[in-house]
Amino acid sequence: MNYGNKLRYLREEKELTQQEIANIIKINRVQYNQYENDYNTIPLRHLVNLCNYFNVSLDYILDFTDTMQYDNIRMDIDANLLKQRLKEARKHFNLTQKILAIDFKISRTTIAEYERGKNLVSTSFLYAFCLNYRVSADYLLGRIDEPKFLK
Repeated sequence: MNYGNKLRYLREEKELTQQEIANIIKINRVQYNQYENDYNTIPLRHLVNLCNYFNVSLDYILDFTDTMQYDNIRMDIDANLLKQRLKEARKHFNLTQKILAIDFKISRTTIAEYERGKNLVSTSFLYAFCLNYRVSADYLLGRIDEPKFLK
């Protein structure tokens, strides 16, 4: 993933320090520094909070599009839409949970838990799924309504 450069760019555009951004998402500066430098994967909820703060789409932060903002974007992750849309996307691409699990090197149980809404998808899984199948992360998370397929 390469969201660190976008996070740094957006932070510097607002002339903010890493500490100020860390305070916004309620973590320490060292932890935020690791996210900005791509040493650790930022949790999805933190990433969405930063998208909201900077008023940009998740697709922009993840470098899937140059479009900084979509019309009528919602601030929160809609867990019900996420589980529904993830399952619909998997079926659209004729994938079983088992095949998807093998492709992404995670357990089938993990995929099933994502689709049942038991667990929020990981940032790594969301990124890989969207990148491989060219589907919008904002759409999957229920932040936008139009199915957005990426270029």
